[in-house]
Amino acid sequence: MSTNRNTILMTIAREALFLETLEVRGRDGKDFHSLGVANIRVALENAYEAGRASARPTKAVCPACNRAIEITPVARTN
Repeated sequence: MSTNRNTILMTIAREALFLETLEVRGRDGKDFHSLGVANIRVALENAYEAGRASARPTKAVCPACNRAIEITPVARTN
């Protein structure tokens, strides 16, 4: 796994799930956590947005004018 991906995952784990590490430590008390649904939702939304932000542009043909176009993901605003 790339360093950038690890950094993003660790940031999400810390900020949304309040986990200090994603490493397996071999102890149930450290490897299993009770998490609220709201925290899991935030973590999933953050992961989705990170994936969106890293997406490469898609090349397509415009159905209206038949020209080659490039579709680039736009950052989501709330």
